[in-house]
Amino acid sequence: MQMLPLEDHDSPGVSAATAARNAQLSRAKRQATGLFIAVVVVFALTYAFPQNLWVECIRAMAEAAMVGALADWFAVSALFTRIPLPYLSRHTNIIARNKDRIGDNLSAFVRDRFLDAPSLVTMIRRHDPADMLAQWLTSPANSGLLGKQVSRLMSTALDTVEDDKIQQLLNSAARALIGQLDVSRTMAAALEALTHERRHQMLLDDLLVRFSGLLRADETRDFIANTLIKWVKREHPLKQKVLPTDWLGGKGASAISHAIETLLVEVAKDPNHQLRDALDVAIARLIERMQQDPDWEQRGEEIRSYLQNDEALSSYVHDIWADLRRKLRDDLQDENSAIARNVSEMGKWLGMSLAGDAALRLRLNVRLELWAAQWAPDVAQSVAEHIRATVQRWDAEEMAQLVEQHIGSDLRYIRINGTIVGGLIGLVLFVISHASIIWSLVAHP
Repeated sequence: MQMLPLEDHDSPGVSAATAARNAQLSRAKRQATGLFIAVVVVFALTYAFPQNLWVECIRAMAEAAMVGALADWFAVSALFTRIPLPYLSRHTNIIARNKDRIGDNLSAFVRDRFLDAPSLVTMIRRHDPADMLAQWLTSPANSGLLGKQVSRLMSTALDTVEDDKIQQLLNSAARALIGQLDVSRTMAAALEALTHERRHQMLLDDLLVRFSGLLRADETRDFIANTLIKWVKREHPLKQKVLPTDWLGGKGASAISHAIETLLVEVAKDPNHQLRDALDVAIARLIERMQQDPDWEQRGEEIRSYLQNDEALSSYVHDIWADLRRKLRDDLQDENSAIARNVSEMGKWLGMSLAGDAALRLRLNVRLELWAAQWAPDVAQSVAEHIRATVQRWDAEEMAQLVEQHIGSDLRYIRINGTIVGGLIGLVLFVISHASIIWSLVAHP
């Protein structure tokens, strides 16, 4: 099993960093080994000199330093490699042999210590992300970068959608979704939501105001007058020759406009007007028919079948999408992309809005804290599962090499420290064991 690559080794920066770590690891190994060899040489040389207390002291220090160096060499090496010693080899190559357990412990540590709700909430309160976002977005360079990155994401999304297999999948998904849609009941539910608590009456009020203004316009009155004149000429050709049709048209237009406007004003002023009640009744009846009438259900089936299977509609939608996709592609490839520019301006506006509204920033941070508390357990568990599964897929030996590459140079200093500490301990033990002799030498030089 091959370990998933953790670094892009084709990248010059990463290769240089990897080479630097390897060089540092090799240098640390040479230093530790060189110090051990030096201690061995000192130990051997002590037998070449005349034996006395000082030579024996140096020999004891060198001997203890060798023991410390070998012990720490074994301890460090046992983490990364298998050492073929009887009864001890099963306790070596620790990282490779415990790869899965390390992954489990690491995932649990990240889940419980980094992504738990209290830690995330504390981080949000400490760093004030809303203010950080405001400061970042108000920088022209950052808002421009935001526009470019969004354009890149959209371009990538278009490349994905343009794939034939993806398009077939999307078409199949759209047809399947339409096939599960109850058109009649869905329309009834949408209409019921739009008219809940008489929301449609507010829309009617706005339409009444607009329509009243339209009736008062000269163009509308001219249109009504011309329509009346044409009607008289068509329906009563003989009368129109003796009647002042232009005068009648103008007066008729004024009368009709005034009558309609008066009615609209009455409806607008009276929230319980009979026309409003009639509209409520008509909408309620329509919703009921959409939900229960078999004729409406049949019409819904026909609409659904049309949306699913009509070739002309499918071709029309495909042409519209192709044209829209082409325009999006052209804009995204343009250095002065309108989409990137609009996203950049939107980012600036959002940054300025956040920067100038402390209450908004506070509410955003509070909302982030609530989201963190709500979603942290699920997100933490997902991240932990990802870490655990990823570590399990790694090759055990390559993982051990990778860990050694990153922390081995620091661990090698343990060997150096073990050598030095061993030598000092040897000195202390020698002084203790020869205390009487040393005391006599000091007392009677």
